[in-house]
Amino acid sequence: MEEQIRANCFHLLHSASASASPSPQDLTLSLSLILNPSTSDSTLSSLLQTLTLSLHQPHLPSLSLLPTLSLLSTLASHHPHLSRPIFHSIRSLSLTSPRALAASLSVLASLAESDQTLVPELSEFSETLFLTLCFKPSVSVRHWALMNAERLRIRPHLLVTVLLGFTRDPYPYLRAVALDGLVGLCKSIVVEDRELVETCCCRAVELFSDMEDCVRCAAVRTVAQWGQLLVALNHDSNRKNLSDALFLQLCSMVRDMSLKVRVEAFDALGEISTVSEEILLQTLSKKLLSVSLQGSKLTLRRHGLKEKTYSGLCSTKPFEIPASNSAGVFVHGLEDEFSEVRRSACHSLHTLSILSADFSGEALNLLVDVLNDDSMVVRLQALETLRCMALFDRLKVQEAHMHMFLSTLVDDGAVVRSAARKVLQIIKLEDVSIFKLCVDGLLENLEMYPQDEADVFSVLLSIGQHHGNFAADLIVGVSDEIEPCCDGKLVFGGGRVAALLVLAISAPLSHEKHTFSIPPRIFSYAVTLLGRISHALSDVMDQDTLLAYLSHCSSSTIISSGEFDYKRKELFLPVEDGSTNNPIYEKSCSADMQLQKLNGGASGSRCQKMGETRKVVKALLNYQVEDHGDVIKSVEFILEKVKDIWQLIQVGYTGEVLRTLRSWKEELAKFPTSSSAGAFAFSLHHLRIAKLLEKLWPHFISPRKLSSGMGELGLLLGKLDRTIKEMKYRFMGLSKQDELHVLELILLNCVLRLSSIEAFSDGSTLKKLHSTLSQIESLYSELSMEPSKFVSELKKSLHEIGFSADGPLYGPLLFRKSVEIFSLKQFVFSVQLKYIKAELDVSGNDFDKPFPFIPGLPVGIRLGITLYNISRENRLWLRLAVDDDLSEFVYLDFDQFGGNSQIREFRFNAPFYNTPKANSFTVKVCLGLECLSENVHSFKSCGGPKQELVYLCKQKEVFLSTVVKE
Repeated sequence: MEEQIRANCFHLLHSASASASPSPQDLTLSLSLILNPSTSDSTLSSLLQTLTLSLHQPHLPSLSLLPTLSLLSTLASHHPHLSRPIFHSIRSLSLTSPRALAASLSVLASLAESDQTLVPELSEFSETLFLTLCFKPSVSVRHWALMNAERLRIRPHLLVTVLLGFTRDPYPYLRAVALDGLVGLCKSIVVEDRELVETCCCRAVELFSDMEDCVRCAAVRTVAQWGQLLVALNHDSNRKNLSDALFLQLCSMVRDMSLKVRVEAFDALGEISTVSEEILLQTLSKKLLSVSLQGSKLTLRRHGLKEKTYSGLCSTKPFEIPASNSAGVFVHGLEDEFSEVRRSACHSLHTLSILSADFSGEALNLLVDVLNDDSMVVRLQALETLRCMALFDRLKVQEAHMHMFLSTLVDDGAVVRSAARKVLQIIKLEDVSIFKLCVDGLLENLEMYPQDEADVFSVLLSIGQHHGNFAADLIVGVSDEIEPCCDGKLVFGGGRVAALLVLAISAPLSHEKHTFSIPPRIFSYAVTLLGRISHALSDVMDQDTLLAYLSHCSSSTIISSGEFDYKRKELFLPVEDGSTNNPIYEKSCSADMQLQKLNGGASGSRCQKMGETRKVVKALLNYQVEDHGDVIKSVEFILEKVKDIWQLIQVGYTGEVLRTLRSWKEELAKFPTSSSAGAFAFSLHHLRIAKLLEKLWPHFISPRKLSSGMGELGLLLGKLDRTIKEMKYRFMGLSKQDELHVLELILLNCVLRLSSIEAFSDGSTLKKLHSTLSQIESLYSELSMEPSKFVSELKKSLHEIGFSADGPLYGPLLFRKSVEIFSLKQFVFSVQLKYIKAELDVSGNDFDKPFPFIPGLPVGIRLGITLYNISRENRLWLRLAVDDDLSEFVYLDFDQFGGNSQIREFRFNAPFYNTPKANSFTVKVCLGLECLSENVHSFKSCGGPKQELVYLCKQKEVFLSTVVKE
């Protein structure tokens, strides 16, 4: 049937090529053959021959060639081995129509870009055709030629002549594109001809008075680029004056009526690297100033620059540029009615402020007012400018500036608050009163936005380090807020006290004197907030180092950072009588005692359980990895300690659990994983499961929470199910004991699902539970082991529930005892563990460059696929989905692509058949592994996998669009 269709297609095409141009039906059929991944090479060769014959018909109108040229371009892009014959076929054409000539040249340029061996052949004739097109009467053709001059490999000396000529074209868009061509040429070649550079500058300056906005915008860009080149080519004493003249010339455009021109003018001003200080200062005042230096002091006088002028950029056409062009330039820019102009003016100050300290000081007065701008983009740019000034030691803030600046710390936008904190992190303050204002601003930020806590703590540490004496004085003054209450209880729950403790921690880390005035007991209070503080300071020191540092500071009479190197994480402590002081152990015990005081009212079994929990917390805090480059040791530690987390989860230690899991994950992220990729991935899955259980547990320990938030509960149970499935099917080399642990996690997930009010009557979940229980019993029998308490209790509960003719009879709380008995097991580390994963690559495709398709006909999607640790027993499927209702599956027989079980890398054309009747659509592609041992849930898909899939990579989006016909 397929061969018959193709025969009919070629019959139509051959008949068309013998008489007239191909009909739309013929072209559509040809395109379907090109896009179909199953089309054979012989068919493609015949199609190429037919299209070539169609191109060379003697009496065919030139415009009728455009669809055929488009087909040939598509054929070459999908089948690169045909690029060379297509190139020579198009080159041999004798065309008279400008549009057809431009279209053919465009296809030839595209072929040369994809096959670099064709570039020399393109260069042989491209210049002649380019010049031919440039002198055609069609405006669109001339515009296309200028836009694509770089693609056509035109020699620079010829191109610059053509572009200069087109700057006088009567059509404005041609003048604009010619100027932009000069800008691109200036960036891509080396020019040493001063006369040529001056000619380009002069022509662009002349176009400053053009009537069209687009031309003036391009002229500003051209003057900025070629003007800087002209300044660089001058090596005499006139260089500084020439740079000033360029700056003043650009200043003349900042009051243009066009928004786009003003934006371009300010962007160009920011690119100038050398400007006289008196001109820079004049840009900040609308009144004319005269600047004179008396010793080292700057003196400003009114009206002195009124008559001063500078020689222009053109020596052949001399004209004077008044210095008054710069008057109030940035005042106008920062007060402009359009936010785009205000943002551009701020950005220019970003670079110009580096040139002069006096200019930066004056500009600061304007910038602090911009911090109250209505536009968030402008506020962000102003803060970025302040940060740049601080980096180059140009930011000298006064108390008058602080009110406006600190208001950004309580801005509604999180990104604005973050940018403000970045400025504070590197600022240098010369007055203790300003330092206190900054700290108060950060505390207010923390009070209004508690979610910023980690970032606020990090900034407090930085400014305390840079201003140790200021920080010590402030802490001594507010120490009453940190001390225990009158009844002896410590109240550290508030963010303010925790922030002040971080500031106290920062002071000894500076190398300033007098920081020892902070009472040592302050540091012992910080131990009780160790997890909270260490998370915020993780980029500076880890939790163990912080604990050792606090222990040292709280036990020292005189606190000095000289004894503690937190970057190398070494603590130098005195040794007396041959015994080594162990402050880590002592302070951990001290922290435990404080926790006991805080929970002194607890009694009975609850108190006993909390005591056991504190031991777990202390054990986790006391662990230190001696060699942080040893990923295997860290993985072994995590696999060993995750089971201890279960006690914290059961008693609701939410904060500690999340912080501990987060710190372990961050620690793992620092290590190279090439040698132990399987163990590394397995540990991350294990941590993810622990985190999900921590989020799920409150729903089951509280009956009230069990009946509320069912939507969230369903989502969490679904995530847990997917993560456990990945652990079961994506890892090779699990021991029998580890398989038992994974199966028990599946049992737990089933029990949790059955315990929820939403799903307690789910018969399929109960069947899955029975199936998994049978697998566990078989494994226990094989290993000659007794079932765990959890499994035994679960079997007992199932026996009590029983079955009726109408299905299972149970309620959501009947499994609660089984859940309470469950405990996480320790997985055994194995270097032989292999992680099954895949990578998908869709090159040459994005929203702006979609693949072509014909609605209703199949299309091939080109994919690059890399498989890791895939064995012959695995069944892989590509899932291609437009939405949940429209998806297709393609079986991947990877054996035909070669490679080995460790890694296979190949390209694959995936067919998608049900293309919608639409102009464009998106296909979501993912690669999944079929769960062959899943015998409970069947996967309902026609012609696809019979069981559920575990996906091996992130979903990729492929964009497709219909071919636009000329």
